[in-house]
Amino acid sequence: MSPAIPLLLAIGLGLIAWLAARSKAWTFKRAAPPGTRAPLHSLPNYHGWYVALWAVVPAIAFAAVWAAISPNLIVTQALSNPAAASLPAFGVERDAIIAEAYATASGSAAAAFNPAANALVEPFASAIRQFGTIGLAVTLLLGFAGGAYAFLKLRPDFTARTRVERAVMLGLLLASLVAILTTFGIVASLLFETIRFFGFVSPAEFLLGTHWGPDPMAAPGPNLGENYGAIPLFWGTIFIGAIIAMIVAIPLGLMSAIYLTQYASANVRKWMKPLLEILAGVPTVVYGYFAALTVAPLVRDAAQGIGIASASSESAMAAGLVMGIMIIPFVSSMADDSIAAVPQAMRDGSLAMGATTSETIKKVLIPAALPGIVAGVMLAVSRAIGETMIVVMAAGATARLTANPFETMTTVTFQIVAMLTGEGSFDHPATLSAFALGFVLFCVTLALNFIALRVVKRFREAYE
Repeated sequence: MSPAIPLLLAIGLGLIAWLAARSKAWTFKRAAPPGTRAPLHSLPNYHGWYVALWAVVPAIAFAAVWAAISPNLIVTQALSNPAAASLPAFGVERDAIIAEAYATASGSAAAAFNPAANALVEPFASAIRQFGTIGLAVTLLLGFAGGAYAFLKLRPDFTARTRVERAVMLGLLLASLVAILTTFGIVASLLFETIRFFGFVSPAEFLLGTHWGPDPMAAPGPNLGENYGAIPLFWGTIFIGAIIAMIVAIPLGLMSAIYLTQYASANVRKWMKPLLEILAGVPTVVYGYFAALTVAPLVRDAAQGIGIASASSESAMAAGLVMGIMIIPFVSSMADDSIAAVPQAMRDGSLAMGATTSETIKKVLIPAALPGIVAGVMLAVSRAIGETMIVVMAAGATARLTANPFETMTTVTFQIVAMLTGEGSFDHPATLSAFALGFVLFCVTLALNFIALRVVKRFREAYE
């Protein structure tokens, strides 16, 4: 049974409950003596919404929980059938047979080609029907019981509006908690796997080592930590995302913001600002193509033209330049907002004292907007060091501790992708190292965002 069926039935019950409760509320209103005011505490619509919530919410909550747990119940019941006795005890082959039988029984696959899976199709189909019927019946029962309970509570003086508003506030609170709980979930999963990784490799070797060369196929040995020194990855990330990219993005973004806020006419600003911000909407894979096919060859030819023979077709310079272009709208938008937030009286005062527009920008607007600009740069850096696609396509995969921007270099994000998409198991230190790298990257970006928020707060306090 499709998971959408209980959901649609719950919504249908809710609609019926809403119509019935609203009709009952109207009878209360019509029952009032002619010429007198109806004694209803809430409008009929609130009575309808109150009963509908009682009919829909418990039913949908159960349907969601049932959709999560019923597959395991189905597998458990199907494997209790004698036909499952010939399955391997464990391993990939057993999982493949079970998945094939489940897919065939549920209609996701046309037929099972493995004889062992074919024997399990009927037990799986029977279990799917049984647990689907249970889920459907309990969903309907909960919806009907909730709706009936709420419907019987309706009275002319029933505070339906207050209760509906409380339910809406609870829904808004839960919506705001989703992001917070998701963040906690991400941190917990990263932290758990990172601790497992540090059971193989010491944190000191990981954070201070200068050689990165994990082998997902190698068995863990006593000198495992020698291959997990992450300093070259951290250096590559900082060199590309926080140095080369920012050298491009900060001046261009800041000058764009100054021109658009101080020199451009209203018509020019009207056209240029949206055109500039189009860059922010370009998918990063397109930037990756641009870096790999256009910028990287140009950088290599230019470097070889000035005598740098070691210039590579995949270089930190190419990735950093394109990443800087990608970040320009981010810096420009933040600087634009910060400069525009400077009170007009400060501009007028500077100009009234005889300063030119250029002097007003350099000595009044930029210093006043500097905290906001710095906060924008911090956020841009955290955005740049988390970028993956451009680095994957243009920077290369070699972990190298060098300051030559024309050589290949790799970053933390590239290695995370490489480790998680390799052939190693999730219990191998090479795979677990991706979580340790992700945890360090998370801490760095969290610190940068915290600094940016502190700078913004200081900026606001300066004007108070």
